[in-house]
Amino acid sequence: MGGMDPRRLLIFRTVVRNGSIGAGARELGWTQPAVSQHLAALEKEVGTQLLLRSSSGVTPTEAGRRLAAHAEAIAAQLHAAEEELADITALRRGTVRFGTFPSAAAVMLPPVLARLSETAPDLDVTFDELEPPDAVLALREGELDLALVFRYPCSDIDAEGTLEWSPLVEDRVLAVLPPDHPRAHDPELRLADLSEDRWIAGCERCRANLMNSSRRAGFQPRVRHSTDDANVVQRLILHGGGVALLPETALEAAPSPDVVVRDLPDLETRMIGVINRRGALSIPAVSAVRDALVAEANERSSTAALI
Repeated sequence: MGGMDPRRLLIFRTVVRNGSIGAGARELGWTQPAVSQHLAALEKEVGTQLLLRSSSGVTPTEAGRRLAAHAEAIAAQLHAAEEELADITALRRGTVRFGTFPSAAAVMLPPVLARLSETAPDLDVTFDELEPPDAVLALREGELDLALVFRYPCSDIDAEGTLEWSPLVEDRVLAVLPPDHPRAHDPELRLADLSEDRWIAGCERCRANLMNSSRRAGFQPRVRHSTDDANVVQRLILHGGGVALLPETALEAAPSPDVVVRDLPDLETRMIGVINRRGALSIPAVSAVRDALVAEANERSSTAALI
């Protein structure tokens, strides 16, 4: 196989992402025949068919799917290169694409953005609200530069693969009960004492933590409802829907004065941290966002120590 033209690889990536040659050509601002010509040349270079063409568009062959994955990685590296070169001439300028989960978006992101407006005023930060598994996927596909995620001790993190992880701040997991619960104010309360209660579960990682914590306490929780929304969880609790485990950030993002929140000795803390592709922190713009996140995490830790 001869050398592949990287420009053709990027054209191929655009067509695959759009699902048709016409849509890919529109995104590139090229004519459809010109795009088709490059695709044909790429197939000749690699010596195999990469796309199956039909009236509804194109779908990649197995070889095409594998090549598209490499093309995504190349596009991500090129984005990093563009950012790095831009930053050499204008330190901490440019755009950083950031992802974070909902409660962190509510309680950590606003002060981080305020901090960045002082430390890197020329920086443009765009953010998507994503649960950790989706943020990991977006990072791997080059759609994000940096993401804030959480991990429980039992979290499955195999999908994170070669991404870099930097732990930032602990996020206590707390039991949330209705005010009329018979054990709500019992100073000896343990997780096992809630084995007969009905439970409200959260996102995939939060639900896994509930199951793991309950198993260690010797029972299988009866999950009645599932929702990622801490507001909904607390409203359900107040209306007899059951009990729940909620992280401190979720309770800070959606405080309810009516529920009873208990810190139980047999609940493990989850960790909030930053993940990024290897080498991304060498880009000053990305590093500036990470530094602001670290500063905010340190401030939260020192404040928590005073409480």
